[in-house]
Parts: sequence; structure tokens; C-alpha cells
Amino acid sequence: MNIVSSSRQQELQEGGFNMGKNPENMEMGVQDMDFDDDGRIKRTGTLITASSHIITAVIGSGVLSLPWVIAQLGWVAGPAALMVFSFITWFTSTLLADCYRSPDPVSGKRNYTYRDAVRTSLGGLKVQLCGLAQYGNFIGASIGYTITASISMAAVIRSNCFHKNGHHVKCHVSNNPFMIIFACIQIVLSQIPNFHKLSWLSILAALMSFSYSLIGIGLSAAKVAERNHDVRTSLTGVQVGVDVTATEKVWRTFQAIGDIAFAFTFSPVLIEIQDTLKSSIPENQVMKKASFIGVLTTALFYVLCGCVGYAAFGNKAPGNFLTGFGLYEPFWLIDFANVCIVIHLIGAYQVFCQPLFAFVEKWCSKRWRDNGFITKEHAVTIPLYGAYSINFFRLVWRTVYVILTAVIAMTFPFFNDFLGLIGAVSYWPLSVYFPIEMYISQSRIPRFSFTWIWLKILCWVCLVVSIIAEVGSVQGLAKDVKTYKPFKTL
Repeated sequence: MNIVSSSRQQELQEGGFNMGKNPENMEMGVQDMDFDDDGRIKRTGTLITASSHIITAVIGSGVLSLPWVIAQLGWVAGPAALMVFSFITWFTSTLLADCYRSPDPVSGKRNYTYRDAVRTSLGGLKVQLCGLAQYGNFIGASIGYTITASISMAAVIRSNCFHKNGHHVKCHVSNNPFMIIFACIQIVLSQIPNFHKLSWLSILAALMSFSYSLIGIGLSAAKVAERNHDVRTSLTGVQVGVDVTATEKVWRTFQAIGDIAFAFTFSPVLIEIQDTLKSSIPENQVMKKASFIGVLTTALFYVLCGCVGYAAFGNKAPGNFLTGFGLYEPFWLIDFANVCIVIHLIGAYQVFCQPLFAFVEKWCSKRWRDNGFITKEHAVTIPLYGAYSINFFRLVWRTVYVILTAVIAMTFPFFNDFLGLIGAVSYWPLSVYFPIEMYISQSRIPRFSFTWIWLKILCWVCLVVSIIAEVGSVQGLAKDVKTYKPFKTL
């Protein structure tokens, strides 16, 4: 095992610093590679890989709660809310794409991360607030994906149990062993050195998201077509006095809005995705196209999943329409759909974690440049893979992170309310406020001009919506905490 010392090799592995053509890089065997204008190894990302990253980040566990969301809001407000959030997400993503380079969106200096973009355009305390919101979102997503993946794994066991013993059997299965299995997989995949190496995993995950979404839509449509199908739906969703009380109706509406917000969130990783694109075509142009493809694809699937699922289950739609067992047969197809969900969430976990990993490792390597545990790379040969560079700090810290998120997930295994809280807290600052403020600053839009006024109105309206969703989600979590039994199986 060869040891390659100095922090420059750590910088190459993380992508956190500029890397030029110097002897240290040649020592690592990269002397024959091409380099971009900033001295880094040439980026190879394309419209396809960027779209895959977006779809992987967006179409996730949020899609599973959409029939429940439509059930709370009804036939009118439900689809309308989905379309409004999709438009806002697409619009603000186009603003954010222009902030990758500053001050000019085509020829300006690159901002490698979301925080770098905020630092360049806004600076001050807003950089810390952005980091708090962004990395909090990553941690929340890690916990949420661990919970959702374990529910889908357990659903495979339960599906086979129901098929063998009948639908009346309770078939209780603990989620905790499956959270441990998911964490073990993530410990291995977390050793992927940086975001640039995730393209294959994102493409696979995107294909899985299409698969389980189409299966869910197909099974729901088949249920609607059944001759004896009889469920209650309405223009306003669950009915006060019939399905819920007036208070429950209000809280559930707030929670549903939070779920929708979470279902469209990908802005926290947009700049990091854009930093993988080759620069032969201006990155902002490719990213805008990728955002349009990703959001449009997502919106179509969401409306189909939500509306067809609501038509199938009515006002009694489960919180997770593939694991709530409104559908039992064909059990093998439900099993396959849940396996697809798990594979997709394995990839989505990494898409959201890699920027956090890079931030911590970059900060530590700057803070302790002479610490060999943090900066030294150890080259090893792995059969069927080739040379791989291991850093002990990266190995330990990423492993500890995965374990901690799994422990938190096992402690608070709540689904809908947890998704709503993540979406409510992170959607406004990362998907609306910072993109709008950076665009205003970078484009030097005059105060109180028409464009400035309507952008500010959009920003404040979204803030009100986010606060409403936060209140609903907190109430839902508080209710779950009161009724939760630590050893209850799902």
C-alpha cells in the first residue's frame, strides 16, 4: 500500500480546491488528463447526467404520500398545488443556474457549491444561514430516506405474509433490522469520493423511480377499473364531520402542503450538480434545460400518482400508497416496486450526502493541514476495480455519519409528518429566498422596479405558505410522539 502525502491529494479526491498541473498531480497518475479553465480535471457531465441527478433528487419518497396529499386537499386544490409548486421550483431553479458563475453567468468565476454562490452574491450572515438550511436539509433527507427505505423493505416481507396467510393477518414486521441493512449499504457507497463519481448511481436510481411510479399508477388504475370499486372522493378532499373533525382538516391541510414542498425540493444540490457539467456549452444553459426536463417529468408523475391514487383509495388513502396496503395483489409486483424504491433511495441518499461530506472534509483539511490522518491518501488495489485511494478520516467520519442518521431514524420512525417538516423548513430559504436574492443582486435589479416588486411578493407569499406547512408538520410530529410506542412493529 502506497502513501500519497500532502493535502493536495485530499483536494483532488474531494473536489474542494483548485487543482493544477503540478508534480503532485502527476505523482497521482493524472498527468495525461485534460483540465478545465479553473485547473480541475475536466468535467464530463451532460444534459442526461444532470437530468438524472435532478430526477433522483426529486422523485423520491415524497411521491409515495401524494394520494394522501390529494385526499386532504381534494380534486381542485390538490393538483393545483402540485402545479404551482412545480412552476415555482422550475422558475427559481433557472435563477439559481445563473448564479453558478459570477458576476457573469457564462464567463464569470465558478461557484463550486451553493454556499459559495451565496457568499459571492450576498455574503455576510446569509452564508451561515444558507449553510444551516442546506446541511440541515441534507441531514433530514438522510434520516427520511432511511425511514422510507426500511418501510419498503419491510413491506416486501409483509406483502408475502399477506399473500400466504390472508389479508386479515396483521403480519407485523420491525423496521429496525432493515434500517441497519440500509445503513450498511450506505457505509460502503459513502466511500465514493465525490459527486462527480455518482452519475452511474443517479441514472440507475432515476430508472428505478420511473419503475415504481409507473407500477403504482398502473396498480391504482387497475383498482379504479374494478367492477365493485366504491370509494368516496370530493372536490375538497376529506370531509369535516364524516372523515375528520374541523381541526384535523386544518392540520392535515397544512401537513399536505409541507409534503408537496418536500416532493419538489432539489435546489440544495443544484449548484453541486451544475459543477459536474462540461463547459463546452455554457453550464447555465444546460442546467436550465435539465431543470425543465426534471421538473416537468416530476410534475407529470406526481399528478398521475396523486390523482390516480386518490381515485383508487378515496378519502381513506394511506400515507404511503405502496406500503400502506390498500393494494395487496399481485404481491410479486408490489414486491418489485418496493425493491425499486429501495434502490432509488440508496442513490438519492448519496446525492444529498455527498455535498455535506465534501464540505466537512474540505473544512477539516483546511483547519488541520498537517494532520496526516485527515490529509494522507492510501492507494490500494481492489480486485475487479483497480486502484482506489483511501483516506482514513473520510472512512471514519462518513461511517459515523451514516450510523448516526440510522440511529435517529430508528428513534423517530415517522413518515408523512417528517417529510412535511423537512419540506417546510428547507423549501423557502433554499428554493425561493436565496435564488431570488442572488438573482436580484447579480442582475442589479433596481429597488422598487416592477421586477423587484413581483419577485419580492413571490418570496413573501412562499414564506407564508412555508410557515403554515411548518406549523402543520410540528403538530403532526407532536401527535405521533404522544402515540408512539418504541417497540411497536410496522
